[in-house]
Amino acid sequence: MLKGIPKILSPELLKVLAEMGHGDKIVIADGNFPSESMGKNGVVIRCDGHGVPELLDAILQLFPLDTYVEKPVTLMEVVPGVDVKTPIWDTFKEITAKYDPRGANAIGWIERFAFYEEAKKAYAVIGMVVAVLGLSALPFFTSLVTRHHSYSP
Repeated sequence: MLKGIPKILSPELLKVLAEMGHGDKIVIADGNFPSESMGKNGVVIRCDGHGVPELLDAILQLFPLDTYVEKPVTLMEVVPGVDVKTPIWDTFKEITAKYDPRGANAIGWIERFAFYEEAKKAYAVIGMVVAVLGLSALPFFTSLVTRHHSYSP
């Protein structure tokens, strides 16, 4: 038995995190993201019933963010013309700041279809069904995280 491993991380997800190397990316996706089609060239892991913030927090406890990438955490932008609030982004900033000295500056945003293209190149996609305010989560809650390039014990 391992100590200090967040219980939310399944053995399958721990294996994937251990396999990932320098510059590899993992997508943490909500229920509306096309996880299976975007992840067909990588590993797709289901984490239904968990929230994106809880999973992001657990992963960042073990997963160093890339210091050679200006914005190692990338969120999908809100589609222009869609009037929606994104309070969850503040939560993502707080979680990222716990594990990276750049804090909120480690987070960037990219356009929806550019995000899809990046997601297709990810090592793994974590798909889940979650509820936000009683509705299925919107696709811009999806994040892409890049693993650190250098090793320091």
